[in-house]
Amino acid sequence: MSAPMETSAQVEQPDDNQALLAVKNLKTHFPVRGALSQDSAVKAVDGVSFEVAPGEVFGLVGESGSGKSTLGRTLVNLIGATSGELVYRGIDLTRQTERTMQPLRRELSVIFQDPNASLNPAMTIADGVGHPLRIHGLAKTRDEMRREVAVMLERVGLSPPESFLDRYPDELSGGQKQRLVIARALITRPRLVIADEPVAALDMSVRARVLELMLELKAELNLTYILITHDLATARFMCDRMGILYLGKAVEQGESKQLFDNPKHPYTRALLDAIPLPEAGRRGREKTLPRGEIPDAVRPPAGCRFHPRCARAFEVCGWEGHDLIEAIEARWTDIDAELRNDEQRLLGRLTNAQVQREYVRFACPDAEGLEQWLRDIGPSLPSRVFTGISEIRAEKDGLTVLFRAAPEPSMQDVSGRHVACHLHGVRALDDGDHVGEQDWTALAREWPPVNEGD
Repeated sequence: MSAPMETSAQVEQPDDNQALLAVKNLKTHFPVRGALSQDSAVKAVDGVSFEVAPGEVFGLVGESGSGKSTLGRTLVNLIGATSGELVYRGIDLTRQTERTMQPLRRELSVIFQDPNASLNPAMTIADGVGHPLRIHGLAKTRDEMRREVAVMLERVGLSPPESFLDRYPDELSGGQKQRLVIARALITRPRLVIADEPVAALDMSVRARVLELMLELKAELNLTYILITHDLATARFMCDRMGILYLGKAVEQGESKQLFDNPKHPYTRALLDAIPLPEAGRRGREKTLPRGEIPDAVRPPAGCRFHPRCARAFEVCGWEGHDLIEAIEARWTDIDAELRNDEQRLLGRLTNAQVQREYVRFACPDAEGLEQWLRDIGPSLPSRVFTGISEIRAEKDGLTVLFRAAPEPSMQDVSGRHVACHLHGVRALDDGDHVGEQDWTALAREWPPVNEGD
Protein backbone atom coordinates (compact mmCIF):
# COMPACT_ATOMS: atom_id res chain seq x y z
CA MET A 1 0.00 0.00 0.00
CA SER A 2 1.10 3.55 -0.62
CA ALA A 3 2.55 5.50 2.26
CA PRO A 4 -0.15 7.01 4.52
CA MET A 5 -0.76 10.73 4.45
CA GLU A 6 -0.81 12.30 7.88
CA THR A 7 -2.54 15.55 6.99
CA SER A 8 -6.27 15.96 6.49
CA ALA A 9 -5.96 18.72 3.90
CA GLN A 10 -7.06 16.41 1.09
CA VAL A 11 -10.29 15.60 2.90
CA GLU A 12 -11.44 19.21 3.04
CA GLN A 13 -11.86 20.06 -0.67
CA PRO A 14 -13.08 17.06 -2.67
CA ASP A 15 -13.77 17.49 -6.38
CA ASP A 16 -17.46 16.90 -7.11
CA ASN A 17 -16.92 17.12 -10.90
CA GLN A 18 -15.33 13.67 -10.98
CA ALA A 19 -16.89 10.23 -10.63
CA LEU A 20 -18.08 9.70 -7.09
CA LEU A 21 -15.82 6.64 -6.85
CA ALA A 22 -13.02 5.56 -9.21
CA VAL A 23 -11.35 2.20 -8.56
CA LYS A 24 -8.06 1.72 -10.39
CA ASN A 25 -6.23 -1.63 -10.51
CA LEU A 26 -7.19 -2.36 -6.90
CA LYS A 27 -5.62 -5.39 -5.24
CA THR A 28 -6.29 -6.91 -1.82
CA HIS A 29 -4.04 -9.86 -0.97
CA PHE A 30 -3.80 -11.78 2.29
CA PRO A 31 -0.48 -13.52 3.13
CA VAL A 32 -0.80 -17.25 3.79
CA ARG A 33 0.58 -18.16 7.19
CA GLY A 34 3.01 -21.05 7.21
CA ALA A 35 3.34 -21.07 3.43
CA LEU A 36 6.59 -22.48 2.06
CA SER A 37 6.87 -19.55 -0.32
CA GLN A 38 6.97 -16.03 1.10
CA ASP A 39 5.08 -14.89 -2.01
CA SER A 40 2.05 -17.07 -1.23
CA ALA A 41 -1.09 -15.02 -0.73
CA VAL A 42 -4.83 -15.25 -1.16
CA LYS A 43 -5.46 -12.94 -4.11
CA ALA A 44 -8.99 -12.03 -3.05
CA VAL A 45 -9.08 -8.89 -5.21
CA ASP A 46 -6.48 -8.90 -7.96
CA GLY A 47 -6.58 -5.85 -10.19
CA VAL A 48 -10.15 -4.51 -10.38
CA SER A 49 -11.05 -1.19 -12.02
CA PHE A 50 -14.40 0.57 -12.40
CA GLU A 51 -16.13 3.90 -11.80
CA VAL A 52 -19.39 4.74 -10.06
CA ALA A 53 -21.33 7.87 -11.02
CA PRO A 54 -23.29 9.90 -8.44
CA GLY A 55 -26.81 8.59 -7.99
CA GLU A 56 -26.44 5.23 -9.74
CA VAL A 57 -26.66 1.65 -8.51
CA PHE A 58 -23.55 -0.30 -9.51
CA GLY A 59 -23.61 -4.05 -8.96
CA LEU A 60 -20.72 -6.38 -8.10
CA VAL A 61 -21.91 -9.85 -9.05
CA GLY A 62 -20.28 -13.26 -8.72
CA GLU A 63 -20.23 -16.62 -7.00
CA SER A 64 -19.04 -17.16 -3.45
CA GLY A 65 -15.26 -16.89 -3.56
CA SER A 66 -15.21 -14.30 -6.35
CA GLY A 67 -13.86 -11.60 -3.99
CA LYS A 68 -16.89 -9.32 -4.06
CA SER A 69 -17.33 -8.97 -0.28
CA THR A 70 -13.61 -8.34 0.26
CA LEU A 71 -13.77 -5.73 -2.50
CA GLY A 72 -16.75 -4.08 -0.81
CA ARG A 73 -14.93 -3.78 2.50
CA THR A 74 -11.81 -2.49 0.75
CA LEU A 75 -13.86 0.23 -0.95
CA VAL A 76 -14.62 1.82 2.44
CA ASN A 77 -11.17 1.10 3.88
CA LEU A 78 -12.41 -1.49 6.37
CA ILE A 79 -9.75 -3.71 4.79
CA GLY A 80 -6.54 -2.09 3.60
CA ALA A 81 -5.73 -2.35 -0.09
CA THR A 82 -2.47 -4.03 -1.08
CA SER A 83 -2.04 -1.71 -4.08
CA GLY A 84 -3.98 0.38 -6.57
CA GLU A 85 -6.07 3.52 -6.18
CA LEU A 86 -9.44 4.07 -4.55
CA VAL A 87 -10.49 7.62 -5.38
CA TYR A 88 -13.61 8.92 -3.63
CA ARG A 89 -14.62 12.45 -4.67
CA GLY A 90 -11.05 13.09 -5.80
CA ILE A 91 -9.49 11.68 -2.61
CA ASP A 92 -7.38 8.51 -2.72
CA LEU A 93 -8.62 6.54 0.28
CA THR A 94 -5.66 4.15 0.14
CA ARG A 95 -3.40 7.02 1.22
CA GLN A 96 -5.38 8.04 4.28
CA THR A 97 -4.70 7.19 7.91
CA GLU A 98 -7.49 6.31 10.30
CA ARG A 99 -7.44 9.91 11.57
CA THR A 100 -7.80 11.44 8.10
CA MET A 101 -10.45 8.86 7.19
CA GLN A 102 -12.68 9.87 10.11
CA PRO A 103 -14.34 12.89 8.40
CA LEU A 104 -15.11 10.67 5.38
CA ARG A 105 -16.59 7.72 7.24
CA ARG A 106 -19.89 9.52 7.77
CA GLU A 107 -20.17 9.70 3.94
CA LEU A 108 -19.28 6.02 3.37
CA SER A 109 -21.58 3.42 4.86
CA VAL A 110 -22.21 -0.33 4.70
CA ILE A 111 -25.39 -2.39 4.84
CA PHE A 112 -24.23 -5.80 6.04
CA GLN A 113 -25.72 -9.13 5.04
CA ASP A 114 -26.69 -10.69 8.36
CA PRO A 115 -28.66 -8.40 10.72
CA ASN A 116 -28.23 -10.87 13.59
CA ALA A 117 -24.45 -10.51 13.35
CA SER A 118 -24.33 -6.76 12.72
CA LEU A 119 -26.76 -5.60 15.44
CA ASN A 120 -25.66 -5.56 19.08
CA PRO A 121 -28.32 -7.53 21.00
CA ALA A 122 -27.37 -5.75 24.25
CA MET A 123 -28.14 -2.27 22.89
CA THR A 124 -31.61 -0.83 22.53
CA ILE A 125 -32.69 0.12 19.04
CA ALA A 126 -32.28 3.82 19.88
CA ASP A 127 -28.70 3.29 21.07
CA GLY A 128 -27.73 0.83 18.31
CA VAL A 129 -29.08 2.84 15.40
CA GLY A 130 -28.00 6.15 16.93
CA HIS A 131 -24.46 5.08 17.84
CA PRO A 132 -22.92 6.48 14.59
CA LEU A 133 -24.39 9.88 15.46
CA ARG A 134 -22.46 9.85 18.73
CA ILE A 135 -19.24 8.72 17.01
CA HIS A 136 -19.35 11.54 14.46
CA GLY A 137 -20.62 14.20 16.85
CA LEU A 138 -23.86 14.63 14.92
CA ALA A 139 -26.04 14.45 18.04
CA LYS A 140 -24.97 16.42 21.11
CA THR A 141 -27.55 15.04 23.53
CA ARG A 142 -29.33 11.75 24.02
CA ASP A 143 -32.69 13.37 23.30
CA GLU A 144 -31.37 14.74 20.01
CA MET A 145 -30.06 11.28 19.10
CA ARG A 146 -33.43 9.66 19.85
CA ARG A 147 -35.24 12.24 17.69
CA GLU A 148 -32.91 11.55 14.75
CA VAL A 149 -33.32 7.79 15.19
CA ALA A 150 -37.10 8.14 15.29
CA VAL A 151 -37.05 10.08 12.00
CA MET A 152 -34.92 7.39 10.34
CA LEU A 153 -37.03 4.54 11.70
CA GLU A 154 -40.08 6.20 10.18
CA ARG A 155 -38.28 6.46 6.85
CA VAL A 156 -37.40 2.75 6.76
CA GLY A 157 -40.97 1.73 7.56
CA LEU A 158 -40.75 0.98 11.29
CA SER A 159 -43.79 2.87 12.50
CA PRO A 160 -44.73 4.23 14.92
CA PRO A 161 -41.02 4.76 15.67
CA GLU A 162 -41.59 5.54 19.36
CA SER A 163 -42.71 1.93 19.88
CA PHE A 164 -39.33 0.65 18.69
CA LEU A 165 -36.84 2.98 20.40
CA ASP A 166 -36.54 1.11 23.71
CA ARG A 167 -36.91 -2.39 22.35
CA TYR A 168 -34.06 -4.79 21.52
CA PRO A 169 -33.24 -6.28 18.10
CA ASP A 170 -34.15 -9.83 19.15
CA GLU A 171 -37.76 -8.70 19.63
CA LEU A 172 -38.10 -7.96 15.89
CA SER A 173 -38.63 -10.14 12.82
CA GLY A 174 -35.91 -10.74 10.22
CA GLY A 175 -37.31 -8.14 7.85
CA GLN A 176 -37.60 -5.58 10.64
CA LYS A 177 -34.01 -6.25 11.72
CA GLN A 178 -32.78 -5.63 8.18
CA ARG A 179 -34.66 -2.34 8.15
CA LEU A 180 -32.79 -1.47 11.37
CA VAL A 181 -29.48 -2.24 9.63
CA ILE A 182 -30.50 0.05 6.77
CA ALA A 183 -31.53 2.77 9.23
CA ARG A 184 -28.18 2.61 11.02
CA ALA A 185 -26.28 2.72 7.70
CA LEU A 186 -28.19 5.85 6.61
CA ILE A 187 -28.36 7.69 9.93
CA THR A 188 -25.28 9.82 9.14
CA ARG A 189 -26.73 10.84 5.73
CA PRO A 190 -23.99 9.12 3.67
CA ARG A 191 -23.37 9.70 -0.03
CA LEU A 192 -22.11 6.21 -0.92
CA VAL A 193 -23.58 3.01 0.52
CA ILE A 194 -22.07 -0.47 0.06
CA ALA A 195 -24.92 -2.97 0.28
CA ASP A 196 -23.38 -6.41 0.85
CA GLU A 197 -26.00 -9.08 0.06
CA PRO A 198 -28.64 -6.93 1.81
CA VAL A 199 -31.50 -9.42 1.37
CA ALA A 200 -29.68 -12.76 1.28
CA ALA A 201 -30.62 -13.59 4.88
CA LEU A 202 -34.30 -12.74 4.40
CA ASP A 203 -37.28 -14.88 3.42
CA MET A 204 -38.35 -14.60 -0.21
CA SER A 205 -41.62 -13.03 0.92
CA VAL A 206 -39.90 -9.88 2.27
CA ARG A 207 -36.94 -9.51 -0.11
CA ALA A 208 -38.79 -7.50 -2.74
CA ARG A 209 -40.20 -5.10 -0.13
CA VAL A 210 -36.72 -4.40 1.30
CA LEU A 211 -35.25 -3.83 -2.18
CA GLU A 212 -38.10 -1.45 -3.04
CA LEU A 213 -37.43 0.38 0.23
CA MET A 214 -33.76 0.77 -0.71
CA LEU A 215 -34.69 2.30 -4.06
CA GLU A 216 -37.16 4.68 -2.42
CA LEU A 217 -34.51 5.81 0.06
CA LYS A 218 -32.00 6.22 -2.75
CA ALA A 219 -34.29 8.71 -4.48
CA GLU A 220 -35.34 10.44 -1.26
CA LEU A 221 -31.83 10.84 0.22
CA ASN A 222 -29.84 11.21 -3.03
CA LEU A 223 -27.81 8.04 -2.39
CA THR A 224 -25.39 6.08 -4.54
CA TYR A 225 -25.33 2.31 -4.05
CA ILE A 226 -22.76 -0.37 -4.74
CA LEU A 227 -24.77 -3.58 -4.53
CA ILE A 228 -22.87 -6.81 -3.82
CA THR A 229 -24.81 -9.94 -4.68
CA HIS A 230 -24.63 -13.44 -6.11
CA ASP A 231 -28.28 -13.23 -7.14
CA LEU A 232 -28.79 -12.16 -10.75
CA ALA A 233 -32.49 -11.48 -10.16
CA THR A 234 -31.65 -8.98 -7.40
CA ALA A 235 -29.00 -7.36 -9.59
CA ARG A 236 -31.39 -7.01 -12.50
CA PHE A 237 -34.03 -5.37 -10.32
CA MET A 238 -31.64 -2.93 -8.63
CA CYS A 239 -28.65 -2.08 -10.81
CA ASP A 240 -28.08 0.50 -13.53
CA ARG A 241 -24.68 -0.99 -14.35
CA MET A 242 -22.76 -3.96 -13.03
CA GLY A 243 -19.41 -5.69 -13.01
CA ILE A 244 -19.14 -9.48 -13.10
CA LEU A 245 -16.35 -10.75 -10.81
CA TYR A 246 -14.56 -14.07 -11.04
CA LEU A 247 -11.72 -15.09 -8.74
CA GLY A 248 -10.71 -11.52 -7.92
CA LYS A 249 -10.98 -10.20 -11.48
CA ALA A 250 -13.67 -8.31 -13.35
CA VAL A 251 -14.58 -10.25 -16.51
CA GLU A 252 -17.40 -8.08 -17.87
CA GLN A 253 -18.76 -4.62 -17.08
CA GLY A 254 -21.58 -2.64 -18.61
CA GLU A 255 -25.18 -1.57 -18.42
CA SER A 256 -27.35 -4.17 -16.72
CA LYS A 257 -29.76 -4.51 -19.62
CA GLN A 258 -26.87 -5.20 -22.02
CA LEU A 259 -25.35 -7.85 -19.80
CA PHE A 260 -28.67 -9.63 -19.30
CA ASP A 261 -29.87 -9.41 -22.90
CA ASN A 262 -26.57 -10.06 -24.65
CA PRO A 263 -23.73 -11.35 -22.43
CA LYS A 264 -20.29 -11.31 -24.04
CA HIS A 265 -18.26 -13.35 -21.52
CA PRO A 266 -18.88 -17.11 -21.09
CA TYR A 267 -18.98 -16.70 -17.30
CA THR A 268 -21.70 -14.03 -17.50
CA ARG A 269 -23.69 -16.35 -19.73
CA ALA A 270 -23.14 -19.24 -17.30
CA LEU A 271 -24.48 -17.15 -14.40
CA LEU A 272 -27.56 -16.28 -16.43
CA ASP A 273 -28.06 -19.89 -17.49
CA ALA A 274 -28.02 -20.90 -13.82
CA ILE A 275 -31.20 -18.89 -13.20
CA PRO A 276 -33.95 -21.54 -13.03
CA LEU A 277 -36.80 -19.36 -14.30
CA PRO A 278 -37.28 -19.04 -18.09
CA GLU A 279 -36.75 -15.63 -19.65
CA ALA A 280 -38.06 -14.16 -22.87
CA GLY A 281 -35.69 -14.83 -25.75
CA ARG A 282 -33.75 -17.53 -23.88
CA ARG A 283 -36.07 -20.53 -24.08
CA GLY A 284 -34.92 -23.33 -26.32
CA ARG A 285 -31.21 -22.49 -26.04
CA GLU A 286 -28.94 -25.08 -24.49
CA LYS A 287 -27.57 -24.01 -21.12
CA THR A 288 -23.79 -23.71 -20.64
CA LEU A 289 -23.25 -24.25 -16.93
CA PRO A 290 -19.63 -24.12 -15.71
CA ARG A 291 -17.84 -27.31 -14.70
CA GLY A 292 -16.62 -27.84 -11.14
CA GLU A 293 -16.07 -25.20 -8.48
CA ILE A 294 -14.28 -21.87 -8.28
CA PRO A 295 -10.49 -22.49 -7.95
CA ASP A 296 -8.15 -21.58 -5.10
CA ALA A 297 -7.34 -17.86 -4.96
CA VAL A 298 -3.85 -18.67 -3.64
CA ARG A 299 -2.94 -20.26 -6.95
CA PRO A 300 -5.34 -18.97 -9.61
CA PRO A 301 -5.30 -20.70 -13.01
CA ALA A 302 -2.88 -19.43 -15.64
CA GLY A 303 -4.14 -17.25 -18.47
CA CYS A 304 -7.89 -16.75 -18.22
CA ARG A 305 -8.88 -17.73 -14.69
CA PHE A 306 -12.21 -19.12 -15.88
CA HIS A 307 -10.73 -21.47 -18.49
CA PRO A 308 -10.81 -24.74 -16.43
CA ARG A 309 -14.61 -24.39 -16.11
CA CYS A 310 -15.35 -22.80 -19.49
CA ALA A 311 -17.02 -24.79 -22.27
CA ARG A 312 -15.59 -22.38 -24.83
CA ALA A 313 -11.94 -22.38 -23.76
CA PHE A 314 -9.50 -23.07 -26.61
CA GLU A 315 -5.79 -23.00 -27.49
CA VAL A 316 -4.61 -19.82 -25.82
CA CYS A 317 -6.84 -19.64 -22.76
CA GLY A 318 -4.13 -20.83 -20.35
CA TRP A 319 -4.12 -24.61 -20.15
CA GLU A 320 -1.57 -26.00 -17.73
CA GLY A 321 -0.28 -29.22 -16.23
CA HIS A 322 -2.89 -29.93 -13.59
CA ASP A 323 -5.67 -29.34 -16.16
CA LEU A 324 -4.44 -32.40 -18.06
CA ILE A 325 -4.35 -34.52 -14.90
CA GLU A 326 -7.89 -33.47 -13.98
CA ALA A 327 -9.13 -34.20 -17.52
CA ILE A 328 -7.67 -37.72 -17.42
CA GLU A 329 -9.22 -38.35 -14.00
CA ALA A 330 -12.57 -37.13 -15.31
CA ARG A 331 -12.24 -39.48 -18.31
CA TRP A 332 -11.71 -42.44 -16.01
CA THR A 333 -15.03 -41.79 -14.28
CA ASP A 334 -16.85 -42.19 -17.62
CA ILE A 335 -15.27 -45.34 -19.14
CA ASP A 336 -15.65 -49.00 -18.20
CA ALA A 337 -13.41 -50.62 -15.61
CA GLU A 338 -11.43 -52.80 -18.05
CA LEU A 339 -10.45 -49.89 -20.29
CA ARG A 340 -9.65 -47.76 -17.24
CA ASN A 341 -7.34 -50.45 -15.85
CA ASP A 342 -5.51 -50.70 -19.20
CA GLU A 343 -4.95 -46.95 -19.29
CA GLN A 344 -3.83 -46.83 -15.67
CA ARG A 345 -1.22 -49.51 -16.36
CA LEU A 346 0.05 -47.45 -19.31
CA LEU A 347 0.17 -44.15 -17.38
CA GLY A 348 1.15 -45.40 -13.95
CA ARG A 349 0.00 -43.52 -10.85
CA LEU A 350 -1.00 -39.97 -11.67
CA THR A 351 0.27 -38.93 -8.23
CA ASN A 352 3.78 -39.85 -9.43
CA ALA A 353 3.64 -37.44 -12.37
CA GLN A 354 5.64 -34.20 -12.17
CA VAL A 355 2.99 -31.53 -12.62
CA GLN A 356 3.91 -27.90 -13.27
CA ARG A 357 2.15 -25.02 -14.98
CA GLU A 358 4.31 -25.38 -18.09
CA TYR A 359 4.47 -29.17 -18.36
CA VAL A 360 3.55 -32.62 -17.08
CA ARG A 361 6.11 -35.43 -17.02
CA PHE A 362 4.93 -39.04 -16.81
CA ALA A 363 7.48 -41.65 -15.73
CA CYS A 364 6.61 -44.77 -17.73
CA PRO A 365 8.45 -47.58 -19.61
CA ASP A 366 6.41 -47.22 -22.82
CA ALA A 367 6.75 -43.54 -23.70
CA GLU A 368 5.91 -44.05 -27.38
CA GLY A 369 2.79 -46.01 -26.53
CA LEU A 370 1.73 -43.33 -24.05
CA GLU A 371 2.33 -40.62 -26.67
CA GLN A 372 0.13 -42.42 -29.20
CA TRP A 373 -2.58 -42.97 -26.59
CA LEU A 374 -2.57 -39.28 -25.65
CA ARG A 375 -2.79 -38.20 -29.30
CA ASP A 376 -5.68 -40.62 -29.86
CA ILE A 377 -7.79 -39.73 -26.84
CA GLY A 378 -6.70 -36.11 -26.34
CA PRO A 379 -9.39 -34.49 -28.54
CA SER A 380 -12.10 -36.43 -26.66
CA LEU A 381 -10.99 -35.47 -23.14
CA PRO A 382 -13.77 -33.78 -21.11
CA SER A 383 -12.22 -30.33 -21.57
CA ARG A 384 -10.32 -28.48 -24.29
CA VAL A 385 -6.99 -28.99 -22.52
CA PHE A 386 -5.48 -30.94 -25.45
CA THR A 387 -5.64 -27.83 -27.65
CA GLY A 388 -3.25 -26.06 -25.25
CA ILE A 389 -0.44 -28.62 -25.71
CA SER A 390 2.47 -27.19 -27.68
CA GLU A 391 4.71 -30.29 -27.75
CA ILE A 392 4.80 -33.95 -26.68
CA ARG A 393 8.25 -35.44 -26.10
CA ALA A 394 8.76 -39.18 -25.86
CA GLU A 395 11.99 -39.86 -23.96
CA LYS A 396 13.80 -42.93 -22.66
CA ASP A 397 12.21 -43.06 -19.25
CA GLY A 398 9.03 -41.08 -19.72
CA LEU A 399 6.84 -38.64 -21.61
CA THR A 400 6.88 -34.84 -21.24
CA VAL A 401 3.82 -32.81 -22.27
CA LEU A 402 4.50 -29.08 -22.76
CA PHE A 403 1.86 -26.32 -22.75
CA ARG A 404 1.88 -23.06 -24.64
CA ALA A 405 2.23 -19.86 -22.63
CA ALA A 406 -0.91 -17.72 -22.49
CA PRO A 407 -1.45 -14.17 -21.19
CA GLU A 408 -4.33 -13.10 -19.00
CA PRO A 409 -7.06 -11.50 -21.13
CA SER A 410 -7.21 -7.74 -20.74
CA MET A 411 -10.32 -5.57 -20.69
CA GLN A 412 -11.53 -4.60 -24.18
CA ASP A 413 -14.44 -2.59 -25.52
CA VAL A 414 -16.96 -5.03 -26.99
CA SER A 415 -20.39 -3.84 -28.14
CA GLY A 416 -20.62 -1.02 -25.61
CA ARG A 417 -19.24 -2.80 -22.55
CA HIS A 418 -15.87 -3.97 -21.19
CA VAL A 419 -15.00 -7.66 -21.53
CA ALA A 420 -11.89 -9.64 -20.54
CA CYS A 421 -11.99 -12.73 -22.76
CA HIS A 422 -9.70 -14.19 -25.43
CA LEU A 423 -12.71 -14.79 -27.67
CA HIS A 424 -12.72 -11.07 -28.43
CA GLY A 425 -10.10 -8.75 -29.88
CA VAL A 426 -6.47 -9.17 -30.89
CA ARG A 427 -3.99 -11.34 -29.00
CA ALA A 428 -0.42 -12.59 -29.52
CA LEU A 429 0.32 -16.32 -29.66
CA ASP A 430 3.48 -17.70 -28.08
CA ASP A 431 5.21 -17.85 -31.48
CA GLY A 432 4.87 -14.09 -31.91
CA ASP A 433 2.15 -14.19 -34.56
CA HIS A 434 -0.78 -11.86 -34.14
CA VAL A 435 -4.32 -12.87 -34.90
CA GLY A 436 -7.47 -10.82 -35.26
CA GLU A 437 -11.18 -11.27 -34.66
CA GLN A 438 -11.77 -13.49 -37.71
CA ASP A 439 -8.83 -15.77 -36.82
CA TRP A 440 -10.11 -16.19 -33.27
CA THR A 441 -13.46 -17.26 -34.71
CA ALA A 442 -11.68 -19.89 -36.79
CA LEU A 443 -9.74 -21.18 -33.79
CA ALA A 444 -12.94 -21.58 -31.77
CA ARG A 445 -15.18 -22.60 -34.68
CA GLU A 446 -16.28 -25.85 -33.02
CA TRP A 447 -18.09 -23.85 -30.35
CA PRO A 448 -21.29 -21.78 -30.76
CA PRO A 449 -20.82 -18.00 -31.07
CA VAL A 450 -20.83 -15.95 -27.89
CA ASN A 451 -24.24 -14.52 -28.70
CA GLU A 452 -26.55 -16.22 -31.15
CA GLY A 453 -27.96 -13.78 -33.65
CA ASP A 454 -25.33 -11.10 -32.99
